[in-house]
Amino acid sequence: MSYLRGERKRKFKAEINVVPYIDVMLVLLIIFMVASPMTNPSVINLPTAGQSTQPPSDYIEITLKPDANATISLNSRNGANGHNLQESKEEARNRQQLLQKLREYHDAKPDLSVLVSADKGIVYDDVVQVISEAKKLGINRVGLATR
Repeated sequence: MSYLRGERKRKFKAEINVVPYIDVMLVLLIIFMVASPMTNPSVINLPTAGQSTQPPSDYIEITLKPDANATISLNSRNGANGHNLQESKEEARNRQQLLQKLREYHDAKPDLSVLVSADKGIVYDDVVQVISEAKKLGINRVGLATR
């Protein structure tokens, strides 16, 4: 009967109004565009390390280089005026040679500590691997040399 009076059925819209969402996204985009130049992710300020209270008098120094070579030396503070005196210095071409020479030094003098110094351009994982291998050999005191 309602059709006779001129009434029409209402259809429901099943659409989402996205205009407010677009407005919010544009505001967020502007905020991030303004805030991003304020931060400079390429500059990292690393803390500096202080010296230990008593550095070891005799130690094994391992110097790592970016070209996969390493130098291992036996150092002593028994030199004139307290300066370091290198008793021996050997070059290792790869990791196996380095570990073999470290094992020889450790077997000869098991109470010596190890200082690892690395070049700035070396991969940090190489330093961690050397420290880990030294700990596996039974060396209790392993440290990083700072400059």
